[in-house]
Amino acid sequence: MGMAMTSSPQPPPPPRRRRSRLHSATTISAPSANPNPNPKAKVIPLLSDVGRLQSATPTPTPNGNPSSNSKGKVLPLLSDVGSNPSAIDYYSRVASNLAGAGRLGDFLIAAEGLRAASGDAGFAARINWRLLSRGVVAALREHGLPHVLEFLRDADRIGVHATVMLDADASDAVAAACRQLLDERIMAEFVEAIEALANCGFFVKGIVDPMDVLKIFVRKRDPDMAIRYARIFPHSQLLLCNTMEAFGKRKELKHALKVFGALKDQLGGINMFACRSIIDICSHCGSSVQARIIFEGLLAEKITPNTHVFNSLMNANAHSMSYNFSVYKHMQKLGVRPDLASYNILLKTCCNAREFNTAQEIYEEMKKKEHDGILKLDVFTYSTMMKVFAEAKMWKMASNIKDDMRAVGARLNLVTWSSLINAYANSGLVDGAIEILEEMIRDGCQPTAPCFNIILTALVKSCQYDRAFRLFNSWIEFGIKVSLSLEQKGSLPDNFTFCEEHPGTNGGTILVVPFRPTVTTYNILMMACGTNDERAKSVMNEMKRNGLCPDRISWSILMDIYGTSKNRNGAIQALRRMQRVGIKLNVSAYTVAIKACVESKDLKLALHLFEEMKAHQLKPNMVTYRTLLTARSKYGSLKEIQKCLAIYQEMRQAGYQAYDYYLKELIVEWSEGVLSSDGGNRNFYHLDRKDERNESFNLFLEKVARFLQKDVDQNQTVDVRGLSKVEARIVVLSTLRKIKEKHLLGRAVQDDLVIITGHEKTSYTDVETTATDVKHAITAVLTDELGLEVFVGPESRPPVSSKLRAPSRPRRPQGMIKITVNSLNHWLKRKSARDVQ
Repeated sequence: MGMAMTSSPQPPPPPRRRRSRLHSATTISAPSANPNPNPKAKVIPLLSDVGRLQSATPTPTPNGNPSSNSKGKVLPLLSDVGSNPSAIDYYSRVASNLAGAGRLGDFLIAAEGLRAASGDAGFAARINWRLLSRGVVAALREHGLPHVLEFLRDADRIGVHATVMLDADASDAVAAACRQLLDERIMAEFVEAIEALANCGFFVKGIVDPMDVLKIFVRKRDPDMAIRYARIFPHSQLLLCNTMEAFGKRKELKHALKVFGALKDQLGGINMFACRSIIDICSHCGSSVQARIIFEGLLAEKITPNTHVFNSLMNANAHSMSYNFSVYKHMQKLGVRPDLASYNILLKTCCNAREFNTAQEIYEEMKKKEHDGILKLDVFTYSTMMKVFAEAKMWKMASNIKDDMRAVGARLNLVTWSSLINAYANSGLVDGAIEILEEMIRDGCQPTAPCFNIILTALVKSCQYDRAFRLFNSWIEFGIKVSLSLEQKGSLPDNFTFCEEHPGTNGGTILVVPFRPTVTTYNILMMACGTNDERAKSVMNEMKRNGLCPDRISWSILMDIYGTSKNRNGAIQALRRMQRVGIKLNVSAYTVAIKACVESKDLKLALHLFEEMKAHQLKPNMVTYRTLLTARSKYGSLKEIQKCLAIYQEMRQAGYQAYDYYLKELIVEWSEGVLSSDGGNRNFYHLDRKDERNESFNLFLEKVARFLQKDVDQNQTVDVRGLSKVEARIVVLSTLRKIKEKHLLGRAVQDDLVIITGHEKTSYTDVETTATDVKHAITAVLTDELGLEVFVGPESRPPVSSKLRAPSRPRRPQGMIKITVNSLNHWLKRKSARDVQ
């Protein structure tokens, strides 16, 4: 459909020129070729025909209305929009049809021109939202989500809030496109899309649950993107707190702290709930130091924490009694009133520190506050006190706690009964523990496997292995029988489980409560096998027959039994069996296997397992290092001693506390091995753990360790200047031991061994030692204990015996001791002949 311009022939139109968006929107005429999307509606002109039809547009009459020609209706001019309301309706329909045809770019041009001409945004209400929604859906299908997001941003800029005008179908289509990005895990584009929609007023919360998206970022360990996404929503504070807790559950403390920092910046201060949450996360991650730093930050900003923050901080530091009590005093100083949880945490702290008297004092203070109506003790308080007395083996005090509970009408729960059973068991009163178990059943509390395990553990600790097996078999076959009165039976809860019921005396009844062992139960029985590895293996097989799968602890116990019985092969087979059944080996499993090899004196295999453990990215712990170091008496060759010293230095570099006592014994035993007697003169060293406090001597041991690890030539000069008699003896004997090791490998001695003693004085353990004393000590061990020929000074002199004293006329010591090559070779031959015999 087209409109006739005139009956006379027209000259060809001039070449089209690129017009600005505003100029293109000034005059709109009907199209001549583009189809109308709605055949039943009136034909709407398109912007592409403006230039061709502008010359034929009639001139408006003085009243402002356009005139008509004889063959067509004249359209209103865009310049008349401001004074002609009907023109706004007309051009709004034009823009709506453009949008309905999917021509969102042309729609924006028309809308922007219309707004510029009309001077207000009232035209936006005249836009046909159905056509606009249809165009958005079509654009999504043809061009994708980025094109639609760009359109929505531009429309919002010119005053057309398209997101508000979209119908349900269009909104669902946009949301589905966003969810597709999420399903494909294109997270960066998804967040950008949600941000753009939120800025345009779209209801983004209905697209997907925000926490589902934040959990994805938590799994990806991407706190930056999680923070960016959470800030899109009005309830971003709650989302950030939940994200912080989600990182905390995964023990990602670094990322949780980053989210906490973002939350603090957003709020412009510290939120007490967020502060409490991050301290709890620090506690869960085992970082009490970081919890203290956060608390100190509060105090530095002159913020008074509330009771909950104080409680979280004390709970995070429950292992440090001194710190927690200082926090408690600071809490009182600030006027923050402690609640029941505060006192319970202090009781827990005393229990961890085994400060039973202090715990009892706090408990008495709590009872006084309860009497005054300030506090109301709960089951946790009583259970904690029972645990305190159980570990202190104060079963009478624990029993008094039970009486206190019943006096105030508090009912004992499973934890309380278990603590009471443990109190009797730890005190060696196994029969009393069984009576408490029966009383627990009569009180209507269902016993679980851990209650039975406590009694079995007490029997194993007291080495009553046979009784443990007899009691276990009795429980398995007959259960535990308890006599109940009619009143007690009537008070049993509905979910109380028992397998049999028999009539009892005085109208009562006898209940048979079943015993269902767990993997832990069988692990206890395996420990009751002592060194009988076959019996332990049969217990494990019985566990499998009952449908239970042995865990890592089960296999570790079996390996330990193999090691104790010096069955190295059995321990290694158990270790490999663990791998085959799919149990991931940890440091404890390797340590037990290494211990088994050490017990069997197979140091080569122990060191191989040590290296294998590190190859699997497992860091040795203190027990691993000590297991290898305590085998010092089994190291005989220089190669083995060097490996042991390397392990020692590795332990120091790993940050573990230095057990220099073991290093000292290792070096002493190895160096004294050159002497004829077993162990040499060990009393000379005064081996005790007090030497660990002498820092200078420990540094000396480090130097000796590095010296022994060097593979240098055996013919060398030994400098002992500045050393004490003990230190000089260790250095000289270590050097001779290295010479002996090399001689056994076929390397002969070719030069003299020279020992430089010097003229200086040294101080060791507050006793001044002169070079003469060091010289006499060295000559004593060389001549008397080793039978070597020793010369003092650079000149050739007859052999010097340690029994000779200095001449009557004092002379300046030469500061040098020499052992000739002939003397060394003769000594080595004697040692070799003695070793053969």
